[in-house]
Amino acid sequence: MMSDNMLTTITAATVGITIGLAASGSLSASGKKKSTRPAGSSTEKVAGSRKYIIGGNWKCNGTLESVDTLVKTLNGCGTIPSNVEVVVGVPFIYIPMVLATIRDDIEVAAQNCGINDKEGAFTGEICASQLLDLGVTWVILGHSERREGFGMAGEASDLVAKKVKLAVDAGLKVQFCIGEKKEEREAGTTMKVCAEQLEAAKKVLSEKDWTNVTIAYEPVWAIGTGLTATPEMAEETHKDIREWMSKNVSKNVADAVRIQYGGSMKGANAAGLLSQPNIDGGLIGGASLKADFF
Repeated sequence: MMSDNMLTTITAATVGITIGLAASGSLSASGKKKSTRPAGSSTEKVAGSRKYIIGGNWKCNGTLESVDTLVKTLNGCGTIPSNVEVVVGVPFIYIPMVLATIRDDIEVAAQNCGINDKEGAFTGEICASQLLDLGVTWVILGHSERREGFGMAGEASDLVAKKVKLAVDAGLKVQFCIGEKKEEREAGTTMKVCAEQLEAAKKVLSEKDWTNVTIAYEPVWAIGTGLTATPEMAEETHKDIREWMSKNVSKNVADAVRIQYGGSMKGANAAGLLSQPNIDGGLIGGASLKADFF
């Protein structure tokens, strides 16, 4: 006889599978896609030459209960200006749940994907095509925590670039993270570090590919530390990144690519950062787990 705990576990798993199928439209009796997501809302545009992108990175946080609460909080928040794109980066196991319940003007990102371009014998990996099959539209790649590693080898720039190319080719959009450590900032090599990370992507991406890539500049020294670059410091680096893209990829790509700031952006400093001409949004960590994200 099954214990109550075992039954609860099986029920939760079944619900997860059902939600995932519903999110992709597979459970529609008519065979057509059927969305259960609540409608979002938008307002008139806010100032800015490029569409802003506000990305949330939930990292390895959440439980079924807390994710449900967070989604309800986001669903109840205010309107989103029509030239602002909002994306939340969700832990793999909660993606089906969030896809099925979050308002339809907030997109869902995975926080990583494999270097394998198809399904197969890649234990523990999730490939880009599987994310698309689930209904995911974005993926975060090259985050400093993955570049550095946490009890495991970090991801080199060439590996990150390969993942970006595979994801774009599969049909995903990518928030491509770059940035320097504290000692590199103090040594005056910020742009040298960023250029090396950008160069790896430049080698494998076509100009067309860049239309599905944003650059998330995240000064590593400002992530999770409470420290942040001043708006002027962040703007200087964003401007340098855009100039590098103009010289090394093309002016058209440089003018169009959106560059997010990813160094501890939150409600208290967002307005100052987003007022800068070359800062087109944010990739937000801890603050994205709160209503402050809006």
